[in-house]
Amino acid sequence: MTAQPLITLGRKDLATDQEVRWCPGCGDYAILKSVQGALAGLGVAKENMVIISGIGCAARFPYYMDTYGFHSIHGRAPAFATGAKMANPDLSVWVVGGDGDMMSIGGNHLIHLLRRNVDLTVLLFNNRIYGLTKGQFSPTSGLGIKTKSSPMGSIDPAFNPLALALGAGATFVGRSVDIWGKHLEAMVTAAHAHKGTSFIEILQNCIIFNKDVHDGAIGRAEKAEHSVDLVHGEPLIFGENRDKGIRLDGFTPRIVNVADVDPSQLLVHDETTDSAAYAQLLASFDIPDLPVVTGILRKVQRPTYEVSIADQVKLAQAAGRPSLDDLFSQGDTWTVQ
Repeated sequence: MTAQPLITLGRKDLATDQEVRWCPGCGDYAILKSVQGALAGLGVAKENMVIISGIGCAARFPYYMDTYGFHSIHGRAPAFATGAKMANPDLSVWVVGGDGDMMSIGGNHLIHLLRRNVDLTVLLFNNRIYGLTKGQFSPTSGLGIKTKSSPMGSIDPAFNPLALALGAGATFVGRSVDIWGKHLEAMVTAAHAHKGTSFIEILQNCIIFNKDVHDGAIGRAEKAEHSVDLVHGEPLIFGENRDKGIRLDGFTPRIVNVADVDPSQLLVHDETTDSAAYAQLLASFDIPDLPVVTGILRKVQRPTYEVSIADQVKLAQAAGRPSLDDLFSQGDTWTVQ
């Protein structure tokens, strides 16, 4: 890939003249501000950035970013993004979508993007509801939720976006929160620096149809006691007084009082663990039994898809260029009388 000169931008340089139109109080406003701030600091020309979305509230994102963008069709943003990156590997490509768009109709496209390890970033806005179509349950809503499409309560167990991404082989998996501005900016910056597919789940509030759905874990009054931010090389410690930690009993994580255990017994975070099993364990944490995790769960290196394709093309070209007749005649052929 061709090295690009560093560019100095401000957040306002990435804002368009379009009126931002989400519901007042929607978490998308905070996400937009954080993403604009993070992308402005990457040193990448905005002409080399591409924002690709599918359908849904989050899919309006390209209109509000003064970069190249593509508002594609429902669930197909990962496929469009793969094509853009293959056509021009120097581009900084970003996929934006909601839990309905990417976990339902787009689920198959998403898992293949992740397993291929295309060098781009996926931002999944998870409000656990279909917002644009006015409040139907989504693949991440979970059991019992009463919505317009599940008036007696949903009987569908929820998808866990982090677990799905890890199961598909994602090399960078993380989680942030819509209103955690500095945290989200840092996560977006780290995702861009990673070579391979980066996947960030952003817990997001839909103030109209699923208000405060994440507050039990990450609300202002609850987050200290019910969430833990992962820091590479540091133990999993949380609580208002930093007095709680996580210890493994075999394969079972348990909350312990930090003062009651030797520090060596506490689980220490290692985002570079090659096996996805450890990150899957973290992805399974949920209230009320365990704190919800935020931060980077996994960051490992694998060959990227576009580099592997380029290497394969070079290998094929090294063997020489056969004539068109030779190509038509290779393998099994038949003469039709």
